[in-house]
Amino acid sequence: MKTSSIAIITATMLGVTAATATADMKTEVGPGEGQLDIIAWPGYIERGETVKEFDWVTGFEEATGCMVRVKTANTSDEMVALMNEGGFDVVTASGDASLRLIAGKRVQEVNIDLIPSWHTVDDRLKQAPWHTVDGKHYGTPYMWGPNVLMYNTDVFPEPPGSWEVVFREMTLPDGQSNKGRVQAYDGPIHVADAALFLMHHEPDLGIENPYELNQDQYAVALDLLREQRKIVGRYWHDAFIQIDDFKNEGVVASGSWPFQVNLLKADGAPVASTIPVEGATGWSDTTMMHIDSAHPNCAYMWMEHTLASNLQSDLSLWFGAVPPVISACTDGRGMQTAEGCANNGLDDFDKIKFWTTPVTSCPTQGECVPYYRWVSDYIGVIGGR
Repeated sequence: MKTSSIAIITATMLGVTAATATADMKTEVGPGEGQLDIIAWPGYIERGETVKEFDWVTGFEEATGCMVRVKTANTSDEMVALMNEGGFDVVTASGDASLRLIAGKRVQEVNIDLIPSWHTVDDRLKQAPWHTVDGKHYGTPYMWGPNVLMYNTDVFPEPPGSWEVVFREMTLPDGQSNKGRVQAYDGPIHVADAALFLMHHEPDLGIENPYELNQDQYAVALDLLREQRKIVGRYWHDAFIQIDDFKNEGVVASGSWPFQVNLLKADGAPVASTIPVEGATGWSDTTMMHIDSAHPNCAYMWMEHTLASNLQSDLSLWFGAVPPVISACTDGRGMQTAEGCANNGLDDFDKIKFWTTPVTSCPTQGECVPYYRWVSDYIGVIGGR
């Protein structure tokens, strides 16, 4: 986990306001500057190099003259660190990074009037709190989905009914212990997965939101994570390393993304995924524009490009996620189908606890444990403290 340059939330996060980002909002889009530098999750920006049919970069470059360069990041903290360093135009930020980027003045307000396809965005996402502050937009929705429980179907003839298989030591259906055969996410936001588990199994704790924990609730979540530490074979943050671990290293269960599930299935691996009884955390990612973008015209062109239903359709199929442009599921312009979107969780929006940044001042508690504590304490958990 990249912790040396993690941007720690300070008291500024207690009251994020639209005044935090001060770049003048563009009022028109001019000629492209010839280049676009993007920070993205693995698998998000494809140009046909992995699978030739999945390419939404080449056509954009040909149409705009904006040549795309991509830096992949494996955690939200890494994305924040890269945006703090600068030199990038846009980032596909999840909800546990987006408010930090706004509060830290790393991203600028987006003029949605310059994005003709904005009206096609799912109404549930247009005012999403992870990219909208005081009614002002700091990006365009890119893709969303759940953090699923991926499992080996040879070990689990039936889908695991609970996340307990990755939190507590037990004997699995194949008669062997899960110790050393499960993984956990290498990021502080994983504390929320523990809290979600506790919401279901220890309701007396009174947790209403897994990102809003008082000190007592937080302490119990950390204890569960310390218990999990005893059985975790690897904390994963690289999707492709996790894929290899399931294929070659005996890993049989872990929280994961549909992206890994799809690639493993396509390769013939005995894997499947499920959302257990406790529900799931999830991510809703936003294309956000750097406050000091050197190529703002190309950035606006890219944000418009990403809302095209054919791109949304193909990306949804490729990543196993849900497009924020719902017509991408049914209009036939891409490879995704209505059934595919349903399988990816289109109707589960209200069941997912989307990643968001924990802050001190929170609606469900008098005072919550802020994210900088999650960072330092999770490092301690991983280190065996």
